[in-house]
Amino acid sequence: MATALAQQLPLALVVDIDGLRTQLGQWETRTESRWLARDLAISLIETHLESGYNVIVPQFLGRLEFIERLEEAALAVGGSFVEVLLAIDRESAERRFRERRAALAGVSHPEGDVAEADVEAAIAAADDAIVEVYEQRSGAIRVDASGDLDHTCSALLSVLSAT
Repeated sequence: MATALAQQLPLALVVDIDGLRTQLGQWETRTESRWLARDLAISLIETHLESGYNVIVPQFLGRLEFIERLEEAALAVGGSFVEVLLAIDRESAERRFRERRAALAGVSHPEGDVAEADVEAAIAAADDAIVEVYEQRSGAIRVDASGDLDHTCSALLSVLSAT
């Protein structure tokens, strides 16, 4: 989704925090890799925004603190911050999660941290967390992501053009 959206915005940068994390040596065994990847992401975001370009951070953000940190980073360099919740039902979220995992078969990735037997419970917990955060964020925009990639990308572009 983020890559498709970035293709519609000249020189937009997709900052995938999990992707950054997996580039760190021994990330799987070092819990600090989570925080270091976030610090690296903030640096990338600030640099790219200072250059006058858009940044897309495709990330499950179930913790208010990091959303606030992203917003502060954008505003500190004169950028703007648009928070979008891509909303789908839990069953679809589980299916998409499993599809992503299948596509990543054989690749070390943070999604591999969730055992197959725990996917349903993990998605339910994530959904609860993201709804709680969304309810605390008055400026967050909810976009229905139940459709296909093109439909959701169009909806996102509409939201961005209105902000």
